[in-house]
Amino acid sequence: MLADTPNAVGWARRHTTDLLRRWQVPSDTIDTANLIVSELVTNAIRHTHADDEVSPYSPLSPVKAITLALWLERGRLVIFVQDNDRRPPVVKEVGEDAESGRGVFLVDALSEKWGYYYPPGAAGKVVWSELLIAGRDPRFRNDDGRGRSADNQGNAGRSYRDTPLVVARTLVALREL
Repeated sequence: MLADTPNAVGWARRHTTDLLRRWQVPSDTIDTANLIVSELVTNAIRHTHADDEVSPYSPLSPVKAITLALWLERGRLVIFVQDNDRRPPVVKEVGEDAESGRGVFLVDALSEKWGYYYPPGAAGKVVWSELLIAGRDPRFRNDDGRGRSADNQGNAGRSYRDTPLVVARTLVALREL
């Protein structure tokens, strides 16, 4: 559990890196997981405070909690971020020079599958992302023969190969954080 303050993104990445290293997950999967965690936690903070009159950077801002959970199961890593906002995540079409708005776009591009759901009795939603873990280590093998799947939001067939410049610029900017 993290306070939904701007420094939660850094703490979420540190926790993700530490845990995945302990689980001996390959470093390329850790890098991808950190990008997805950064985007999901940033969105949880930004959109939870979207209607507030006080900036999330202000000490007067009301603090709520968000939850980050990581689940490793035979060949895949699932990332869950629960926030206090019921608005669904939306993949936006943004220009090459846009400075924001690519969070869900990146999650969609980097994930094997992703989606969201509303847990019973909770005020908000859970956004999840699934990554397949590559490598020779038998603990991470996924022998079910699945290829890339569509998410449950109807994005089947979308190709991000048409927009490599957008993805490349965004990944470079995220790595510089």
